[in-house]
Amino acid sequence: MANPPKVGLAVGMDRRSVITLMMAGGLAACSSPPKSTASRQRKSVETIRYGDDPAQFGELSRATGASKGVVVVIHGGFWREAYDLSLGRPLAASLISHGWNAFNLEYRRVGNGGGWPETFDDVAGGIDALATVKGLDTTKVITLGHSAGGHLAVWAAGRPKLTGTSWAHPAVPITAAISQAGVLDLAGSVKENLGSGATQAFMGGTVDGRYREADPTAQIPLAVPVRCIHGRSDDTVPLSQSIGYVDRARAAGADAELAEVEGDHFVVIDPTSRAWGRTLEILESL
Repeated sequence: MANPPKVGLAVGMDRRSVITLMMAGGLAACSSPPKSTASRQRKSVETIRYGDDPAQFGELSRATGASKGVVVVIHGGFWREAYDLSLGRPLAASLISHGWNAFNLEYRRVGNGGGWPETFDDVAGGIDALATVKGLDTTKVITLGHSAGGHLAVWAAGRPKLTGTSWAHPAVPITAAISQAGVLDLAGSVKENLGSGATQAFMGGTVDGRYREADPTAQIPLAVPVRCIHGRSDDTVPLSQSIGYVDRARAAGADAELAEVEGDHFVVIDPTSRAWGRTLEILESL
């Protein structure tokens, strides 16, 4: 869907209900595009596999004509198996309509082989696989992630700081990162018990030395720009997660900015929202 309809208005649901339906895989039933459009979309998507596990793949969609760059879309869902890359498809459709190549990345999650360190291996391996894609210019590659995906987007941008690990030498360096209501302070999320213990389940325990390699806050300052966009009414991942990250990053001399928008945790992944329009503006500035 290049321009997804306002599903919430069409079926009488609020945004949270619409996103919940998306998570359950029911969006297509409410807003399926015409068959001819759906067929064109399927033909335009390339599946890029970066491992043997069923979850180790991404969907690459290319803009028509010259591209502005590659945006790696990393979905959220508190790193849990129940939520998959279908959450990123409406964003990818919007991105390609605005001149970007979009790589909607899937990865192993808690419940299907993910967690520490497998999810990190997958995000690194999935992005690095773009180096092998014929005809794809990776001069500009921006990670864009929502919620837990925001954590992974900023983490991926900080890989060069992880000296001594297998992640420290990316084949495809990230040139900027955008966090949409991201979990950017893992240690803080443990203290606040975000997602009813989601971080503890993801990391396989409480805060320890591994968090120095997993926590974006521990990687500050990054050498590339980080932009955070966050709803003021977010009661899933508090706005303080983005405020705290940006304040610390700027204090350390990094290029980091926060855009506060009206709305909840899901407004930033609604392609019909002003928040998404603001995200597109941020992309244009990077």
